[in-house]
Parts: sequence; structure tokens; C-alpha cells
Amino acid sequence: MSALLEARGIRKVFAGGDGQPLEVLSGIDLEVRRGEVVAIVGASGAGKSTLLHLLGALDRATAGDVWLDGSRYADLDAIALADIRNRKLGFVFQFHHLLREFSALENVMMPLLIAGMPARGARARAEELLAQVGLAGRMSHRPAELSGGEQQRCAVARALVHDPSLVLADEPSGNLDHANSERLHDNFFRLAREFETAVVVATHSRPLAGRADRILWLEDGR
Repeated sequence: MSALLEARGIRKVFAGGDGQPLEVLSGIDLEVRRGEVVAIVGASGAGKSTLLHLLGALDRATAGDVWLDGSRYADLDAIALADIRNRKLGFVFQFHHLLREFSALENVMMPLLIAGMPARGARARAEELLAQVGLAGRMSHRPAELSGGEQQRCAVARALVHDPSLVLADEPSGNLDHANSERLHDNFFRLAREFETAVVVATHSRPLAGRADRILWLEDGR
């Protein structure tokens, strides 16, 4: 089976505090197949979040290439990259990044509206996803009115609502207690498997990593 996501020779260098170059990633190679769940595990500062940003076209690598579904990021302009993020990628971060002025339902509808879906269809799809993550009775609530676990489950619904090819998740349960973490993981992986969505998740959590098809260890940028 051909890879959905492929990264070759990925390097990322930042300017250090002393003005000297700081290499965070050093020649990373990675392949992810359709529907596969891959966990990236490593200590804080190992480069996990940086790698996810590069795989998600949120930043550009210093060297190396990333392909998603045959499209090479380096060949695409900002508009085309934004289109890939909107149509083919979903994101779940440690902090939910929900729009605080909108309800849970409106937050989950947003990717569909951006993609041009009529409001009626977007609402029906968002309601379906929110019900599947246990928020059927909380759809009208704004983020500040939701618990931490509910906020993250809402973020999972938003990441999956437009049926992306790939979801990138950065410590999605990092701020949750054990019970809420388990519930989030259950919802996240059940829906990803059901939709045959590939997932790359960066985590410190052994229980979360243990649910993946493969675990990749990142150490010293490699």
C-alpha cells in the first residue's frame, strides 16, 4: 500500500538565543499509510511538536520534503497549502483552540463552512459528530461553559468533521486527568478507525501510544 504521508530528510533549524543555529530535527524520514495510527514518543524538547507542524504544512522545513496524498508541499504556494489543511488535514492540540465566542456546534461546523458546505448540511454533520463524542446535550454551550474534557472532545469532533485523510494530534490529553484522558482516547480512536482516518499523535502518554499501530521514538531530533 502506498504511503498517504511521506517525509524524507526533514531538517529544521531555528536561530538560538545566542544567535547560533539550533537544529531541532536532523534528517527525519517517515511514512504513514491510509488509516494507520502512528505515535511519536520522546522527551520534552525532542522536536515532536515541530515535526507535527511541518507534517501539517503549518511551517516549512529547512531541508527535506513532505508529500501528502502525492502532493509535495514544496511545490505548493500558500493558497494551495491552506486548501490542503482545510480539506485533507485535521488538528487536535493540547489546548483546544476553540473559538470562544462560538458555541460547540458552531466551532465544529466551521471547517465545513470554510469548505463551502451549505449551513444546513454542516449543522447536521456537526451535530452527528458531537453526539458521537458524548456532547449531544452541550452543543449550544460556549467553550468557557465546557469542562476540559468536553473542550477536547469538541476539538476531536472538529478535527474529524470534514472527513480528513490525516489527523495530527499534539498531546491531545496532556491537560486532562486519567478518566477524561481515557474517554478522549476512546472517542478519538473509535472515530478515526470508523472513518479510516490516518493519525499521527505526539505524546508522553504510554496508554495513548499503546493504542497506535506503530510507535516511533524521537530523540535528539532523529
